[in-house]
Amino acid sequence: MREELNIGLIDFLNASPTPFHATTSLAMRLEAAGYRHLDERATWHLETGGRYYVTRNDSSLIAFKLGKRPALEGGLRLVGAHTDSPCLRVKPSPELQRQGYFQLGVEVYGGALLAPWFDRDLSLAGRVTYRRDGKVESQLIDFYQPIAVIPNLAIHLNREANQGWAINPQTELPPILAQLASSETADFRALLAEQLAMEHDFNPDAVLDYELSFYDTQSAAVVGLNQDFIASARLDNLLSCYAGLQALIDSSDEETCVLVCTDHEEVGSCSACGADGPFLEQVLRRVLPTGEGFVRTIQRSLLVSADNAHGVHPNYADKHDGNHGPKLNAGPVIKINSNQRYATNSETAGFFRHLCLENEVPVQSFVVRSDMGCGSTIGPITASQLGVRTVDIGLPTFAMHSVRELAGSHDLDHLVKVLTAFYSSPELP
Repeated sequence: MREELNIGLIDFLNASPTPFHATTSLAMRLEAAGYRHLDERATWHLETGGRYYVTRNDSSLIAFKLGKRPALEGGLRLVGAHTDSPCLRVKPSPELQRQGYFQLGVEVYGGALLAPWFDRDLSLAGRVTYRRDGKVESQLIDFYQPIAVIPNLAIHLNREANQGWAINPQTELPPILAQLASSETADFRALLAEQLAMEHDFNPDAVLDYELSFYDTQSAAVVGLNQDFIASARLDNLLSCYAGLQALIDSSDEETCVLVCTDHEEVGSCSACGADGPFLEQVLRRVLPTGEGFVRTIQRSLLVSADNAHGVHPNYADKHDGNHGPKLNAGPVIKINSNQRYATNSETAGFFRHLCLENEVPVQSFVVRSDMGCGSTIGPITASQLGVRTVDIGLPTFAMHSVRELAGSHDLDHLVKVLTAFYSSPELP
């Protein structure tokens, strides 16, 4: 089971270089499991026992199955994660021609670790909007092959490189795509039109706009002397998206269960399709009873907000509180912060710990050092939007926000097991 889950995760990560592709990958797997797509612009006809999913902006997805027991009686079991990861996004007018090289200007999306982006084989993927036959349409594209690189400056020309080097994202991050003859002019939109023709077999009248991200082409992999680790880009937070998906598919059909995978968490979640927007509430208001019944259902519900946790790094152990250093392959982590950067309380933490004990899943706790700032998740945002009880959890990870992160190869199995039990649980606190 563990090996099968890890192989599935690796396939999912490789197929999901952007939030758009991640949402498509999730949708394909849901379709294969009998889930039906709902159009937000159409009237919905929902049935008890039905399995459905909704997408917004092509980058966020909510899937749900209506249990045999009405949600008004049993509440909702929700798992939330996010589809986006820190990366380098191409600017609207990106063409740069310097010293005979064709480069693209990029903007840093989210809190990326910048140094690991250097000397990587990079490709480009995302969504392109174009005009064809008088209509405005969009398609996803993926160049797949390494088409760009950001070479480091040789240490001979930067003797301070290993003494702490502040990277200037404006001047030092534009990737190199090609060398150009003196008579050549770079045209990025023409390049995208060629890619659309090759990938989708049509020629657009004009490329109007795009949302494109560079990504590392190195495949996700199980690594280590004893294959203890999974190394990949975008483990934060596609690891949790995949775990939630598998748990939803594997869980019983008795209760009403929801999987929420939203975009823009890395930049605050404040968007039409982010956790700090109306997407989840608007979907639930079409699914649940109106008026008092909606509030009663939400108050009987529980959200597990799943986002990666900081594992204690052996080279930097002093960055953790001495009693709260989660280890890789030692199970999911309950994340706690008294200042509400996480939405966990004693009741929700206790219930999650109970589920872990009942299902023989190891469980850990994380509290940030008292002299350090604490990150946050979609947990507090969703809790404040809906008023739903929430527990923030995640799998321990190294190098979070790097172009290549590291997690434990045993932990996905642990998380899927406890989330499946959560979705199937007949009683909530």
